[in-house]
Amino acid sequence: MTSIRVAVVGYGNIGKYAVEAVRGSSDMELAGVVRRNSSVGNHPAELTDVPVVSDVKDLGKVNIALLCGPSRNISEAAEQYLALGINTVDSFDIHGEALWNLRRQLDKAGKTHGTVSIVSAGWDPGSDSVVRTLMEAMAPKGITYTNFGPGMSMGHTVAVKSKAGVRNALSLTIPTGTGVHRRMVYVELEPDAVFADVEQSIKTDAYFVKDHTIVTQVDDVDALLDMGHGVLMERKGVSGVTQNQLFEFRMKINNPALTAQIMAACGRATMRQQPGAYTMPEIPVMDLLPGEREALVKLLC
Repeated sequence: MTSIRVAVVGYGNIGKYAVEAVRGSSDMELAGVVRRNSSVGNHPAELTDVPVVSDVKDLGKVNIALLCGPSRNISEAAEQYLALGINTVDSFDIHGEALWNLRRQLDKAGKTHGTVSIVSAGWDPGSDSVVRTLMEAMAPKGITYTNFGPGMSMGHTVAVKSKAGVRNALSLTIPTGTGVHRRMVYVELEPDAVFADVEQSIKTDAYFVKDHTIVTQVDDVDALLDMGHGVLMERKGVSGVTQNQLFEFRMKINNPALTAQIMAACGRATMRQQPGAYTMPEIPVMDLLPGEREALVKLLC
C-alpha cells in the first residue's frame, strides 16, 4: 500500500508532536517539515534526518499538510495549500461563528481545487465535538456541560504571547462547574511594557472576553509551565420520554500530543472524503483509522 505523504507545517508545541504522530502511523510517511526559518543551523537535533524547508513545493509530492500554527493564521495558510492540491488539517480552536466562517471559506476553496480540508481537528473543538454529538443523539432533550482543565490552553497562550510588550506567557483554564471557566494568565513582560495596558489588551481579546480572566505578572513563566490538560463533559437529558439519563466523558491529557494525534488521524480521513471542508462530527469516525473497512467493523462493532 502506498504511504500517505504528510508535511508538518510549523514546529512549535503541536508541530513537534505531529512529527511523532506521523512517524508512528503505519500508513503515513513524513515528507518533511515546513518552517519559516529553514536554514540548517536552526534545525533541532531531532530533525537531523528530516527535510526542513520554507516552501512545501521543495518536498515533492505531498498529500496532506498538517497546519500546526496559530489559529489566526489558519485561514490564509489553508487556502494556499488547498490551491496547491494538498489536503489540509488544522486545529483552529475558536468556537462558534468564527469556526463556521472558516469551514465555509475552506469548503469553497476545497471544491474549487479538488482538495479536502478538515477544520478544528483538535480535541475541543474536535474529538470532544464528536462526543458531544453522540451524547445529544443518545438524549436529544437535555443539556451538556463541557468543563475544561485545569490545565494549559495552547490557543489562549499563543494569543497572549502575540500581545505587544509580552515576552512570554501562560494561560491556564480553571473549571468552576456547569461549563463556566476562569482564565488564569501569567505574563512575563518586556522591560518597557506597561502591565495595565497588557492586561487590558488581554481581557478584551476575543479569546478571553467571555470568561473571568485574571492576569498576573511573573518573573519566569517557564517555571510555571505544564502542558497537562483535560475535560469533563456531562449531559443530563431524555431518551425518548425517559428522564434522568446521565452521561459523562472524562480525560486527562498532554494537550499538544493529543491535538497532534487527532490531526494525523484526520489527515488520513481527508483521503476518504469528497472535495470540500468538514468538521470532525461530519466525517465517519472509522475514516480516522488505518485499515480495511471490513476488519474495522468486525473489530469495533
